[in-house]
Amino acid sequence: MSRNHFGTDGVRGTVGASPMTADFVLRLGYAAGKVLSGQGEHPSVLIGKDTRISGYMIEAALEAGFSAAGVDVLLCGPLPTPGVAYLTRALRLSAGVVISASHNPYPDNGIKFFSGDGFKLPDATEAAIEEQMERPMGCNEAARLGRARRVDDAGGRYIEFCKSSFPAELDLKGMKIVVDCAHGAAYNVAPHVFHELGADVVPIGVEPDGLNINEASGATSPDSLVSEVKNQAADLGVALDGDGDRVLIVDDAGRAYDGDQLLYAVAKHRAAKKTLPGVAGTLMTNYAFEKAMARLGVPFARARVGDRYVLELLRDKGWELGGENSGHIICLDKHTTGDGIVSALQVLHATRQLGRSLAELTADLVLYPQVLINVAVPRDFDWQKHHSIMKAQAAAERSLNGRGRVLLRPSGTEPVLRVMVEGEPREAIESAAQSIAAAVRSAAS
Repeated sequence: MSRNHFGTDGVRGTVGASPMTADFVLRLGYAAGKVLSGQGEHPSVLIGKDTRISGYMIEAALEAGFSAAGVDVLLCGPLPTPGVAYLTRALRLSAGVVISASHNPYPDNGIKFFSGDGFKLPDATEAAIEEQMERPMGCNEAARLGRARRVDDAGGRYIEFCKSSFPAELDLKGMKIVVDCAHGAAYNVAPHVFHELGADVVPIGVEPDGLNINEASGATSPDSLVSEVKNQAADLGVALDGDGDRVLIVDDAGRAYDGDQLLYAVAKHRAAKKTLPGVAGTLMTNYAFEKAMARLGVPFARARVGDRYVLELLRDKGWELGGENSGHIICLDKHTTGDGIVSALQVLHATRQLGRSLAELTADLVLYPQVLINVAVPRDFDWQKHHSIMKAQAAAERSLNGRGRVLLRPSGTEPVLRVMVEGEPREAIESAAQSIAAAVRSAAS
């Protein structure tokens, strides 16, 4: 589908610039409301958000747009993205809306939608919303406006849901866990989940002020978690990102484990129980992971980068487990979307039940070095039309001589071209990545 407003994960941008302005958000809420109104009588939507200061403005504009279209609105305040997906399904609502820019810094924000079944909106529905936005905005008569109310127990409901994803016969007693919430949406949820399962919890990144989300904390900045795990002599550290849908784990030695390694721990556990028909990764999944799945006799397939594409691949193949090296892990037998807390609990399930540390469980997964360079480019920059970039890519692939792979892809959330080179030795892939990045910078200038 041709997207004018929706990217791979909803609408996202810098607040105050198009499209993240009050008037655009108002029209988006109205357009989404009109589309939902055409799908059934008296629709209701849930709106959740992370802790960015701009969430107040966007929430108010969305609420007004939905109300003008005759849609009832339930407001739950700060709640992780997967929490909104869960409650949308549990409350039998028409749709769920999350106001968040995930791991981005606070000046950015975004809006993403879930269907009533807790999955991301189908492309056809997003296309219908974009089509509706091209029409003039109206407003229902007073008697047909939507109402709004608060959901006071949203956090408590989601905490219980997360706990239910962990086996009843196991607990976390005797474990000391540092939980880093990135001053984001999980700040008042995640520590309670691990504590109520028996762990001694040390919470950090739980003092949001509207401006500090993801700041030197969380899954994208694990240094503070590594330090705190060591200072506290903790058994484990769990870091979430700003909206709580991705996870990174640090062990007692201060070693950080990315999404590929965590997915491997879960996959290895499930393969041992003969409950793993296949695993989905992405184009960025380390080649060592693919080889490890082959050793386990587990089918593996790659999707385009983005958790929505991993999800599509899983549903197409009838599989349940997949993820990205960024820390998005999807366990469809537990939830309809990636969930940082639930994913961490699946890893802990594996280590507790097998009686092995995370280091022991992943010892046979030796990742190939990867170099990733993000090169700023103009929006809609088509790198494949530049001969100099194609030439640099071909030269890099020749220099690796079958010892690695090269991947160029535009980001779905920001105006950058990601240059990734993977293989051995490290000096070779660093040189290859730098040569391609230089060609991109020259062509984009």
